[in-house]
Amino acid sequence: MGMDFSTLRTLISRYCVGEENWVDNRTVYIGHKEPPPGTEAFIQQRYPDNRIVSSKYTFWNFIPKNMFEQFRRVANFYFLIIFLVQLIIDTPTSPVTSGLPLFFVITVTAVKQGYEDWLRHKADNSVNHCPVHVVQHGKVVRKQSRKLRVGDVVLVKEDESFPCDLILLSSSRDDGTCFVTTASLDGESSHKTYYAVQDTKAYNTEQEVDSIHATIECEQPQPDLYKFVGRVNVYMNNEPVARPLGSENLLLRGATLKNTEYIYAVAIYTGMETKMALNYQSKSQKRSAVEKSMNAYLVVYLCILISKALINTVLKYVWQADPNRDEPFYNDRTETERQRHILIRAFTDFLAFMVLFNYIIPVSMYVTVEMQKFLGSYFIMWDDEMFDEELKERAVVNTSDLNEELGQVEYIFTDKTGTLTENNMEFIECCVDGHVYVPHAICNGQVMPGAAGMDMIDTSPGPEAKEHEELFFRALCLCHTVQVKEEETVDGIKHGIHQGKSTSFYISSSPDEVALVEGMKRLGFTYLRLKDGQMEILNRDDEIERFELLEVLTFDSVRRRMSVIVRARNGEVYLFCKGADSSIFPRVISGKVDEVKARVEHNAVEGLRTLCVAYRPLSTEQYEQVCHQLSMAKLALQDRDKRLAEAYDLIETDLILLGATAVEDRLQEKAADTIESLHKAGMKVWVLTGDKMETAAATCYASKLFHRHTQILELTTKRTEEQSLHDVLFDLSRTVLRHYGEITRDISGLSGDCTDYGLIIDGATLSAVMRPGQEDSNSGNYKEIFLEICRNCSAVLCCRMAPLQKAQIVKMIKASKEHPITLAVGDGANDVSMILEAHVGIGIMGKEGRQAVRNSDYAIPKFKHLKKMLLVHGHYYYIRISELVQYFFYKNVCFIFPQFLYQFFCGFSQQPLYDTAYLTLYNISFTSLPILLYSLMEQHINMDILKKDPSLYRDIAKNSLLRWRIFIYWTVLGVYDAIVMFFGAYFLFDNTTFTSNGQMFGNWTFGTLVFTVLVFTVTFKLVLDTHYWTWINHFVIWGSLVFFVVFSLLWGGIIWPFLNYQRMYYVFMQMLSSGPAWLSIILLITASLLPDVVKKVICRALWPTTTERIQNADKLYKGQLSEFTPLASLHAPPKAGRHRRGSENQRNELNPRRSEPFNKKVMFTRWQRTPDYSTFSPLLRFADGSCRYIPANAYSEAGPETSV
Repeated sequence: MGMDFSTLRTLISRYCVGEENWVDNRTVYIGHKEPPPGTEAFIQQRYPDNRIVSSKYTFWNFIPKNMFEQFRRVANFYFLIIFLVQLIIDTPTSPVTSGLPLFFVITVTAVKQGYEDWLRHKADNSVNHCPVHVVQHGKVVRKQSRKLRVGDVVLVKEDESFPCDLILLSSSRDDGTCFVTTASLDGESSHKTYYAVQDTKAYNTEQEVDSIHATIECEQPQPDLYKFVGRVNVYMNNEPVARPLGSENLLLRGATLKNTEYIYAVAIYTGMETKMALNYQSKSQKRSAVEKSMNAYLVVYLCILISKALINTVLKYVWQADPNRDEPFYNDRTETERQRHILIRAFTDFLAFMVLFNYIIPVSMYVTVEMQKFLGSYFIMWDDEMFDEELKERAVVNTSDLNEELGQVEYIFTDKTGTLTENNMEFIECCVDGHVYVPHAICNGQVMPGAAGMDMIDTSPGPEAKEHEELFFRALCLCHTVQVKEEETVDGIKHGIHQGKSTSFYISSSPDEVALVEGMKRLGFTYLRLKDGQMEILNRDDEIERFELLEVLTFDSVRRRMSVIVRARNGEVYLFCKGADSSIFPRVISGKVDEVKARVEHNAVEGLRTLCVAYRPLSTEQYEQVCHQLSMAKLALQDRDKRLAEAYDLIETDLILLGATAVEDRLQEKAADTIESLHKAGMKVWVLTGDKMETAAATCYASKLFHRHTQILELTTKRTEEQSLHDVLFDLSRTVLRHYGEITRDISGLSGDCTDYGLIIDGATLSAVMRPGQEDSNSGNYKEIFLEICRNCSAVLCCRMAPLQKAQIVKMIKASKEHPITLAVGDGANDVSMILEAHVGIGIMGKEGRQAVRNSDYAIPKFKHLKKMLLVHGHYYYIRISELVQYFFYKNVCFIFPQFLYQFFCGFSQQPLYDTAYLTLYNISFTSLPILLYSLMEQHINMDILKKDPSLYRDIAKNSLLRWRIFIYWTVLGVYDAIVMFFGAYFLFDNTTFTSNGQMFGNWTFGTLVFTVLVFTVTFKLVLDTHYWTWINHFVIWGSLVFFVVFSLLWGGIIWPFLNYQRMYYVFMQMLSSGPAWLSIILLITASLLPDVVKKVICRALWPTTTERIQNADKLYKGQLSEFTPLASLHAPPKAGRHRRGSENQRNELNPRRSEPFNKKVMFTRWQRTPDYSTFSPLLRFADGSCRYIPANAYSEAGPETSV
């Protein structure tokens, strides 16, 4: 009876009280079997089926859902309102004029989104109908993947993908393990080992598996791929035996079974609850600075529109104040119109004027911008220079909305390992008790070539030293999660072949571990395999040693260490621990700490990655206590990670230090050149890494982030221990701001590279800076002071960073008062938060998986490709889209302002100036294609010049082409052109005998003349702005003008049966039959374009920008400028007051820096067969006009990149 009450209490707490455990956990019955009576209540829960839905719409909801999403856009909603107003009230223009462009925009967008969703539906169906094998009643049956349910036992064979998230019950391997690749989830192609439940791993047939009686309790689905907490209750004789389940037991949907014949596993998460599906969630929408400018301009034009309508409404009633004008004989009002209240009449007129002028708001601009971004993104993907031969990968665009943002970047936050470096580890040396061991430096008693001057292996150590040495080697052979492959072929690729014999090779998710195990192999201790829980080692004497693996205390980024507990053949139990020096040294109680610490610091300065190794012998009582602590933590369903961390913390204490290792991670090809170019382009580069300070600093020197002359400022734990954080921050602030003040006095317009300070900060100090302090009233200002210091440093290195801290730094810089555009670049899962936080996120296709790539806006194969992506593609995209936006507003001002002026000459009667067809097609057909093509093709400067002269990037920084000054210039230009067109045509019309037969022209001819001049003027304005011509430009620009003429001839030359009236009949032909009309068209086009041409000519001659200088020089050299001319000589001359900086440069030329070319004039010479970049003074600078020969290699740039 007691059991019944407890069951009832459980049910009440679950359903009524809402017990937290119940919300967070689920119970899965393996094979849908009820638990034995009296153990626990059987509550069959409802879970979703295994259907994957990545599509957004269904056949039924597509139209309403898509329409709702599209009309959430302000411009679309505005045009919908205008269209409805035209339908409801008597307006001067047909509802078609607003309805057709809106319908076009909505339809194009809907078709694009519908097609994309149809592709998603196709992909979903192919996955959902895929066959899977399920064990039912002791037999294997085939089912469609979508029909799989939680609790089904699934059979998966080699090379098949897992259909849902599964818990491994048993496998074809005796030890109950299986190998899996998760390349489709996180890009890691290495084989990971997963483990079956201890009590079910012996069940290897369908009948045996069907007899399993067990329930699984686990957490509810959550998106973290690397985290899982659960426990399984296996019923043996109706008594439950509880076993912990972790991520090592969980097989994820999308992963593939490898090198294992088959497995049996139970489904626990299906369909949209699988971890893979939970990671589909779309990222928060990022908006570019250009889009924000567009919206601001839209508001301005909306205000102009309302003011125009208001002015016209007021003037209409002023005009109609005279009774004769109010109701002339030809416009008698109806009785209802006479009786309507004046406010209602005024409001109706206001709406009518709004409709008449509404074309000043360019609805088609949005669809053009969408198409430009979508089509423009293909240029990145098609770029052969961004194709990596080694990886066989191209750049990927995940978000085309941010193309132009690539041209606005001010801060770059980059990871170190795998981003700046290759993440390809090579074992260099190890140090045991102060003795340094270098692999292959000594072989058979002979010193190898190149080994002279190294610390050699002590060939005759004392007995105690020899024992310690061998213990160190054993520790590294045992303390890892490396797998050994002995197969000759894996995935069709031959591995481990040596002199025709098949040998073993190592696979691990961490390249460091493989490097260490291979290093031990070269030093005489070979790790053989893990078999039946026994780790086997081949020692120097060719004897096999076996250790029983008892526990693995896995690595995590918070602890920064990992441990194993093993039992030797003599029964002794050891804990071996390896990890970062900062996490090992505080836990060490004995060993030669000073000698090892000195060697670790020496290696870190050399840029090597160091790890420390320690051990602890465990007595039987201690081991039992450890087992108890671990089992209690592992069985916990709530806060398991926290409890495990606490248990690990208690176990990994009282260690004895053995030694340290050093592994080299080489810089990526052209990483230094890329960083130097980004610096010259005015971007500030921050390196955010989890590595130790010395190693990271060495990499920063090697990659030219820091130069030899850079003054390093440290804001680290070591310094804050000596001084308070408050004092350190204020000291650094004084140092930096004093220098900044000196430069500001001497230099007008401070450039980004004037302050040569480099800041190093670590994670712990950053936490203190970011933390709002209670005890110190000044600590509220810490963040501001820190930001001020950072702003005045040319480079910043943040080491010992947790992934969340990386995101915090990016967020802090984003929120600073300048609101700079930030870019984050990384290659691992630990960089995802930073990539999502930055304005632009770039993933590197590295060795740390594809999570960064999947969460990024853009993905590139190598760090060096960032240079072209920003300096070339980013530059072009920004130039193109800024011209597109300004041009759209300009051509719509030209279009509508004559309509506004016309009202003054037609008694404010809302008479349209243009025909309905012209109003409708102006933005859709006559003027849209040339600007779209311009925004895809334009190259104002040659691509090679942009790469060779990064400082050109500064010319477009801070959204400079979409500033209010330029926007006002374009608007004024549009108003001027409109006035010239309207009044030019008006004064020419003043001559009543305008045609040869003395016939007068009507208002539609007047409007058509203005419209013809308008179309030709705005198209020729684009012709004047186009620098890069191709046959496609010519075809589209001249083709659109021809289309306008042909359309006008057809529209007015044929009686169309579907039109009730045809006011344009023969108007265009009659206009063209008049000589004065031709003359006026030519004169008005010339007069409209003249000021812009004059302004361009005068400005280019007197005050040319750097871009214009290079364009002029490029024409002079017929497109070969980048090959013959010193680019630096084409830059705008320095401003007055820069003499001090100049003298500093002269001093630097006398003492050239290692990291910079001798003189900053770059020249591409063809004096040798192979192209060579050399630096020397421009030939024009020689006073005597002579040309002195300088050897091509005399002042060449820095050679191959080496670590300092």
